[in-house]
Amino acid sequence: MIETELAPFIPYIALMAISIGFLGVVGWIFTTWLRIKNGYPLENSWGKAIYPRQTTEELERIKLLSQENAQLRAELGSVKDRLANVERIVTDEAHALNREIEQLRGKAN
Repeated sequence: MIETELAPFIPYIALMAISIGFLGVVGWIFTTWLRIKNGYPLENSWGKAIYPRQTTEELERIKLLSQENAQLRAELGSVKDRLANVERIVTDEAHALNREIEQLRGKAN
């Protein structure tokens, strides 16, 4: 009885199953294309990155950029130290100037 009721719908059910499978494959291809386009590394089925494979030129570039980054950080540290000294001088001179003005006012009264 159930077979006779479902028999007319078997082609539709098969078409839906094929459509869902096809959409899954198209979605996977689209996702992979987006990853490649935006520079994300591709992964195999175990989650290990496949691309980008680093060449010696890329490794050398990374090393040079790391060295430059360290130099810039050192320079930034020295600039921060200089700025701290300038701030100290500016604030100390303002306090000293205020003290001198107050001393002069005290002598005038």
